[in-house]
Amino acid sequence: MITRGSYFPFDVSTSLLQWTADRAKDLLPTSLYDLCMSLFMSCKRASEVLIVGGFIFLWIISPVVVVWLPVALWFTDLWWTVPLYAAWMYYDWDTAKTGGRPIEICRNNIGWNLFADYFPLKLVKTAELSPERNYIVGSHPHGVLSIGACATFLTDSTGFSKLFPGLTANLLTLNGQFWFPLRRDFGFTIGGAESSRTSLKWTLRNPGKGRAIGIVLGGLNESIMARPGRHDLKLLNRRGFCRFALQFGADLVPLYHFGENELFDQAAGNYEQGLKNMQARIRNLIGFCPPLPMGRSLLNLPWGGILPYRKPVTSVMGKPIRVKRVENPTDLQVDLLHQKYCDALVDLFEKNKKLYDIPDDQHINFY
Repeated sequence: MITRGSYFPFDVSTSLLQWTADRAKDLLPTSLYDLCMSLFMSCKRASEVLIVGGFIFLWIISPVVVVWLPVALWFTDLWWTVPLYAAWMYYDWDTAKTGGRPIEICRNNIGWNLFADYFPLKLVKTAELSPERNYIVGSHPHGVLSIGACATFLTDSTGFSKLFPGLTANLLTLNGQFWFPLRRDFGFTIGGAESSRTSLKWTLRNPGKGRAIGIVLGGLNESIMARPGRHDLKLLNRRGFCRFALQFGADLVPLYHFGENELFDQAAGNYEQGLKNMQARIRNLIGFCPPLPMGRSLLNLPWGGILPYRKPVTSVMGKPIRVKRVENPTDLQVDLLHQKYCDALVDLFEKNKKLYDIPDDQHINFY
């Protein structure tokens, strides 16, 4: 008799694919099992590619599609969906400033597990984070698409909830990310919110403790500069997060994604300056500009594509810097905390870089 206890996993975080493989090993002859495993791994890798391809479509290609979608729908029998969704966006506009609308099943599912397995992605804990405190987590480097930050704060694919029980994770990003229909709604369901003063204040105050708020401090300027083998971080003039930490008594935590900059190439040589100029013009026009990545192709063709390379990314969460609340911090207090944070980030990088095959002569470069 097949019982639920024997043939179905109790732990919902267990990968369904891994569970299936383990059961097949018990039930099938060795030769048939080997054949099935070969097919299984091929299907799994193909699934990983499709999931990552969907992620790339969502964040790079879909903005172009959804901008024209209302125009196309307007001349069909579904024209009524355009004003209906416009009314919904107007009503729902402030959700980007109030922590999004996270739904657990959207953050924790087999799709995100496959996404993490593609690279693979891993989260390493170096210190306890108490759920009785709020944390502003500086995420470095930005990389081209902030893959490590997205996996850490918007999904549970790297085990954030198990490593840091009691903490609610959010990722703050450019408010322009929430201008696009449909995509904005998906971003809210996985815990995305806009990176603004209003948003950060609301998140720190609600409920007042137990928040781990990820901010990719380098921003798009850093993403345009992302190159394999480089560790250039735009942080020297980023002090707003330190001021907020002091005003709200939120601890600062450095987070470094080892391998993030290895996932894509970008234009170099004679094309690099032209690319930067074009991206700067677009950013000045609409407020942001995505980088133009060059990676592997969907079918492993020799001329490349926009899928990230299959290279590991390990996100190492550093020790929290305890911050006492100061309602009106002075510039000197902000500068001192900023220096303390930079020192902690460098220390985190230097202590861990050998574990991830980074040469001794490579160091963080702040600019």
